[in-house]
Amino acid sequence: MITIPRTELSIYPLSLGGNVFGWTATKEESFKVLDRFVDLGGNFIDTADVYSAWKEGNSGGESESIIGEWMANRGNRSKMVIATKVAKLPTKPGLSPANIASAVEDSLRRLRTDYIDLYYAHEDDEKVSQEEYLTTFDQLVREGKVRYLGASNFSAERLKSATQISSDGNLASFITLQNQYNILERDEYERSMIPTLEELGISSIPYFGLARGFLTGKYREGVKVDSVRAKGVETYQNERGWSIIERLERIAKEKSTTISAVALAWLRAQPTVIAPIASARTVEQLEEFTPIVGLSDYELAELSA
Repeated sequence: MITIPRTELSIYPLSLGGNVFGWTATKEESFKVLDRFVDLGGNFIDTADVYSAWKEGNSGGESESIIGEWMANRGNRSKMVIATKVAKLPTKPGLSPANIASAVEDSLRRLRTDYIDLYYAHEDDEKVSQEEYLTTFDQLVREGKVRYLGASNFSAERLKSATQISSDGNLASFITLQNQYNILERDEYERSMIPTLEELGISSIPYFGLARGFLTGKYREGVKVDSVRAKGVETYQNERGWSIIERLERIAKEKSTTISAVALAWLRAQPTVIAPIASARTVEQLEEFTPIVGLSDYELAELSA
């Protein structure tokens, strides 16, 4: 276990993404994945109120409801670290004080808990002053409904200004960032976010750590994959993408582990990253990426190059 800096949250160095719960994974399948994650030592689960409103027949909150029912059934809320988010649910959009106050109550109810360990602004909202929404988040912390705050999909500039406002106003501040980052998607993050996070002392918990499943190795040149995410990885299916898969596979074989585990090991070794996020529809998928692997300086440099 590791501790997220500036918090008392002790976590497994991998966060289980809950975006598939209620979408591609049924409640029963989700329960199996969650049970196995705990069996493997996991305790850190990431979700959002918008998961999975995009599925026909869903309205959002399905993932939170499944996680809440699972925790109530297993009686393990106190052992879990739960992260959820506000701002992207179509019926509860943005970061207005009224929306945050309403959305957090909905999330608490669906999660069947009286506190959220890590509550994210799922995206920035430039229609609301930062001071206004940061004051609202601070109030949630003071009330005990939220333990810590995070920002997701923020630019470096807006993260800096939010941190300054929190400092000036003695408000609870963002202590984690959840933006996209993986071995294939690096340029913007490494150019602007890493130096900003290092300056501000904020830890990174990146999403799409496995590049929408491309870094699991199931996508191969000339092979058609039947997946709801297949369209999203088409941009990776090129000479660079196949080269990275080949190197990941070679290192995985040398270490008797999986391509997924090596890809997440590279990510975990990057500056500011505390724990990547990965999601699994099945127990088999989960077991592909949960091994915690160490990479040598040479292996890290080879993959980075």
